[in-house]
Amino acid sequence: MTHRRAFITTFLTAGALAVTGMTFPLAASADELEALKEKGVMRIAMSGAYPPFNFVNDSNEVVGFDPAIGTEIAKRMGLEVEIVTTAWDGIIGGLLANKYDAVVGSMSITPERAEVVDFVGPYYTTKRAIFVLPSSGITSATQLDGKKIGVTLGETHEEWAREQGYNVRTYKGLPELLLELQNGRVDAIANDSIAAILAMKENGYDYVMIDDFETEEFGAGIAIRKGNPELHAAMQSALDALMEDGTYLEIANEWVGGDIR
Repeated sequence: MTHRRAFITTFLTAGALAVTGMTFPLAASADELEALKEKGVMRIAMSGAYPPFNFVNDSNEVVGFDPAIGTEIAKRMGLEVEIVTTAWDGIIGGLLANKYDAVVGSMSITPERAEVVDFVGPYYTTKRAIFVLPSSGITSATQLDGKKIGVTLGETHEEWAREQGYNVRTYKGLPELLLELQNGRVDAIANDSIAAILAMKENGYDYVMIDDFETEEFGAGIAIRKGNPELHAAMQSALDALMEDGTYLEIANEWVGGDIR
């Protein structure tokens, strides 16, 4: 659920965010750590459609790397966790509307997002990659002009693909995106490399990763509302501790097959 799309610049810099007709301030009025301790529960949000980082299993439970990390952080803060699934393209708006306390959903850290939320982490790193079918005949990124490029709605990959001038098709989550590639309804997909590779291998899909496409690594972070230095410090301290004591590697081995820091 990897990790995602920066809001449109004018949307970010207006001083407040308008979401479904409501306005939300960019900073909390008081640090929220004590309130969370009083409630005893931290509500964390993710799409639930980004395997193996976060997804709904056969028992209708939201599982994966992200909920495991979020639950462990909350546990070390003396809190229980409630997981909320929501559409990715509105997830920051929901955070600013106080619908949940944090986004633990493979959100890539970008300067645009950092204008409206604070980030704990990063808690893993990955790269953007482009995937095609072996039968596509596409072997180079230079062949993508005029091709249909699939992306998940609201991710940073969507913004990037539109900036390239590609013929962009958007989908709700990684499972749908991969099916569209396998069924030939898109010529290529752009996604975080780790999540896509693991999901395709899990499903036995054939794929080729374009090898002449180079991007920098980016970090996935946990988004919280601004104006909460105590909450940020407590969450960062818990994350640092689980990374240092071997817990992070246990979680990573279980869900993604190795260390992705």
